[in-house]
Amino acid sequence: MRKGFILFILSLFVYPFYAQKPLSEEAQISILTSAPHDEEVFTLYGHAALRVYDPQQDFDGVFNYGIFDFSKPNFIYRFVKGETDYMLGINSFQDYLLEYQMRGSNVTEQVLNLTQEEKERIWTALLINAQPENRVYRYNFFFDNCATRLPLLIEKGVSGEVAYFAPPPPKTFREMINDCTRNHPWLTFGCDIVVGNPADRTATTHEMMFLPDYLRDEMDKAVIVAADGRRRTLVSKIQLHRSKAMDPEKSIWDTLTPLICGWILFSLIALITLFEWRSGKYYHILDGVLFFIAGIAGMIIFFLSFISEHPCMWPNWNILWLHPFHLIGVALFCVKKFKKAAYYYHFINFAALTLMLVCWTMIPQHLNVAFIPLIASLWLRSGYSSVFKGLWKVG
Repeated sequence: MRKGFILFILSLFVYPFYAQKPLSEEAQISILTSAPHDEEVFTLYGHAALRVYDPQQDFDGVFNYGIFDFSKPNFIYRFVKGETDYMLGINSFQDYLLEYQMRGSNVTEQVLNLTQEEKERIWTALLINAQPENRVYRYNFFFDNCATRLPLLIEKGVSGEVAYFAPPPPKTFREMINDCTRNHPWLTFGCDIVVGNPADRTATTHEMMFLPDYLRDEMDKAVIVAADGRRRTLVSKIQLHRSKAMDPEKSIWDTLTPLICGWILFSLIALITLFEWRSGKYYHILDGVLFFIAGIAGMIIFFLSFISEHPCMWPNWNILWLHPFHLIGVALFCVKKFKKAAYYYHFINFAALTLMLVCWTMIPQHLNVAFIPLIASLWLRSGYSSVFKGLWKVG
């Protein structure tokens, strides 16, 4: 989404609404949850927004906390670092609905059971949030996104307390995001590499609403408890805006999963290592490429763990096998005078990976099974170059 287009949309829809009169008795405020769609990474998790519909004032707008600007300077770096700024935008309900219908995503509308006073509080809060000085916020995937902002806004606007009943079965943050990416094994694989141990904590009912599907389900079961104990359901009416389902395009990478590719790689490395052992040779280039890739992956994990602002990144036990020190190892492998130092590096790495594989089930973090052949590949090369052969006898 281009910066100029975003500013145009905001100037077209936001500023005129500040002069709106108080909402009429016929006004409705609804939660819109859009079903996940297998088109882009950011559409896999669904979306949520608030609709304000007032037929007397001829107003039908959607308050959307999910606007971001690709054209900002250093967007990719800031996104990776966790400094992504999202903003609240407003557009017409028909335009919003059309966008999701074109994607093939159903949109569920839950009309909130609010008093006139509660509608006014939420309406006023939305207008304040939409002001230029307030509409930008620091996005946080798990704890501050387009979905998490809605229940907080509603809870502050109602007279009483919002109570959530019949919570869903307990799940960790990782289980929930992996369920969203279940049709994209490479994305699941990547998330399991960079997201650390904190994501394996069981989320509370309120925290689970960071995903729009859970937000929709919890809103449907929620009640407003007044100070005198009287209760009323939070949602008064549900309407499903259906879209024509579209089959996602299949890719070869849906078949060549990380696990299959991992075992193919391990098999090739095992065959090359067997040839080395029989011929008495040592291919420095193989270790150089393999450990260089592992070192680059380790740099990414280090950056996300210690420099970025993303939540749930540290501690990350994948740093046991993917770490920046592999880049030092590459330098040792490629320079003959460092042959003995390279031997010690391989020996230490072999011991560490052996311990990791033996204690696999005791590591307090979900580890993708596709990691096993990759770890085994590094383990095999370090084992061959130290314990099994010794660099002083090879190359």
